[in-house]
Amino acid sequence: MAFLMKSMLSNQVKNLGLGGGGEESKEESTPSDPAAAAGMTREEYEEYQKQMVEEKMERDAAFAHKKAERACLRVHLREKYRLPKSELDENQIQMAGDDVGLPEDLQKMVAEDQVEEEDKDSILGQLQNIQNMDMDAIKEKAQATFSEMKQAAEQKCAVM
Repeated sequence: MAFLMKSMLSNQVKNLGLGGGGEESKEESTPSDPAAAAGMTREEYEEYQKQMVEEKMERDAAFAHKKAERACLRVHLREKYRLPKSELDENQIQMAGDDVGLPEDLQKMVAEDQVEEEDKDSILGQLQNIQNMDMDAIKEKAQATFSEMKQAAEQKCAVM
């Protein structure tokens, strides 16, 4: 019981900042050398740090390249749809270098879209659209419109 009371009171006193030597023993028990804390020799720790820095640089470079590819795609879409240009995208492309372009799968998609649009814009594409139209529906709609116009004219004109 005394042990329980002592531990509860000493923890409360330490939290208030009035406690004494407990914090000093904690600081002394942790080693000041980060290599020793990681359980490595100094040389191993330095090599590990170099590897970590190199990996981080590679990840950052890959990330910047991906961002530049996305910016290149946005620039392409802005040109296609005649939207205003963005300086942010142009800056990202310049920061990544000149070797940035659309990824291969996106290039294939863009090429397919261009072929489809060219087909639709050509005379043959328009002829195919005419073939796909439902002539009966168009004929019925034209007859309905004509009869509506005829009725409206009869109501307005006394001679007819």
